[in-house]
Amino acid sequence: MPVQWIPGDPVFANSYLTGEVLVDAGVMPMAVSRYKDRIRKIVLTHCHYDHTAYVKEIAHMCRAEVFIHKLDATGLVDDNQSLSMHFASHPPGIVPDNTLKDGDTIDDLLIIHTPGHTPGSICIFNEATGDLISGDTVFTDGGFGRFDFPGGDRNALARSIDRLSALGINGLYPGHGEPTVQDGARHVLAARELLSITFE
Repeated sequence: MPVQWIPGDPVFANSYLTGEVLVDAGVMPMAVSRYKDRIRKIVLTHCHYDHTAYVKEIAHMCRAEVFIHKLDATGLVDDNQSLSMHFASHPPGIVPDNTLKDGDTIDDLLIIHTPGHTPGSICIFNEATGDLISGDTVFTDGGFGRFDFPGGDRNALARSIDRLSALGINGLYPGHGEPTVQDGARHVLAARELLSITFE
């Protein structure tokens, strides 16, 4: 099924809508209000505030369940893990309805655990279409997520990007910047190369 891009602003992350699933909730509730009768699940790619700021409000508006990887669940209530103080705020202060692990599926979407940016970072992959929603693991400019925040790990990020590079990625839908609807694998390979060159 197609992925619909809901752009974030220069600071807050993109959201994406695929089927009944909204991925990430850093956009204002009004940006997704027209889809409120469609959204049944909210999947968070990780716990950083720019991806979770409005999850409580959007979940209430849509009567949707909230999902996050088990290793990032505490970031929904912890100032340090969520980085919310960088935004002069506090985390959303909710307990997720469900926690995720590698290999779980939500509708036709495969959850891939990609630690490195945070311990519980995930990517969401549609194996039928080759579309990958990548959070802050990789970006379409060949970049990758920072690993100098609490819980970040350069070696784990390198392993995660290696794993993604083996997938047949078509569309790549990152947490920040513009998505690409084709040849996403090329951007993942570029991120892998940049990480290996820059931090050898």
